[in-house]
Amino acid sequence: MSQAARDYSAVLRRPSRTDLARRLPQAIAGMLALGISTALSLRADLGASPWDVFHQGIARRTGWPFGAVVVGVGAVVMVAWIPLHQRFGLVSLINVAMVGPAAGVALDHLGAPSAMATRVLYLAAATIGFGVGAGLYIGAALGPGPRDGLMTALTARGLSVWKVRMALEVSILIVGWALGGTVGAGTVVLAFACGPITHVALARFHVPLSVRIGVHGE
Repeated sequence: MSQAARDYSAVLRRPSRTDLARRLPQAIAGMLALGISTALSLRADLGASPWDVFHQGIARRTGWPFGAVVVGVGAVVMVAWIPLHQRFGLVSLINVAMVGPAAGVALDHLGAPSAMATRVLYLAAATIGFGVGAGLYIGAALGPGPRDGLMTALTARGLSVWKVRMALEVSILIVGWALGGTVGAGTVVLAFACGPITHVALARFHVPLSVRIGVHGE
């Protein structure tokens, strides 16, 4: 097991006050970045990420605010963790409550640009923001978000990460498209570019333990 994985397990089991003070601000910054990036990708109108296509489709069908849909879907997905025995952490709960509202506020303050250059710039900023935001909050090691937790719960049963991620995102993309979500070139960019950016950001922002935690937490 890698040092990052050992640190993650230890902090998720019993975070100390020192670790919370170091990790929580980073995690919150990452989740704010995810919310703002979601709004940027939607305002670019070049195709949203697979999960946001799904959120967008539900919002269009129900008339509910986009942010409320993100929160609701996150809560439902976390219920699906129960039979999978996926453990949640502090950030798992904060993620549900923060990312959707952050996206909603950003959508209210971001105009829909008509110039293609501006739309491409929005998409580029969203792509980088998704990768860096995920690296920040996952690197804080205080628990996965609802959608990431579903993926890790399934991979813990011996399934390969790329197969699980692809199956989840393709399935949710198809349902979202059928509901009226926007699929386009941006969807492809986000699907293929966010992973490598997250990988680099996670290596940069992983927070090691300040004090080694033993088997019994001493």
